[in-house]
Amino acid sequence: MLKITDRIVIPYEEIRFITSRSSGPGGQHVNTADTRVTLLFNVKESGSLSDFQKKKVMDKLHGRINQLGVLQVTSQQFRSQKSNKDSAIERFIELMQWALKPVVPRKKTVVPRRTKLKRLDGKKRRGQKKHNRKRPDSSGEY
Repeated sequence: MLKITDRIVIPYEEIRFITSRSSGPGGQHVNTADTRVTLLFNVKESGSLSDFQKKKVMDKLHGRINQLGVLQVTSQQFRSQKSNKDSAIERFIELMQWALKPVVPRKKTVVPRRTKLKRLDGKKRRGQKKHNRKRPDSSGEY
């Protein structure tokens, strides 16, 4: 069981792992060892998430979810399959926590009067500075 939050737990039965050959430099061992690990989690078919949670995950992680509703997390930074598997699980938990984090509504605030006046005064000064750069008479001659 993967603990995402205090209330959300995902059983290992809902997660699949696929291994493949990792890219990058290396010796002959690289050509034979399947060290890249891809974690697959079907968001649409998950029994541990509510419909609201599924929609939230689909919206926030839409770039990582394919058309079938499968979330993919890949890890290939380590040379061992076990380390990459642990890394993929850790990243999956982080992504799910981020996607399921409740959105705090923004509180409207009023800009203080003094701040507005200060901004307008700065705009007037810049405008005056640019006005002073113009030629003295409007005919265009010196």
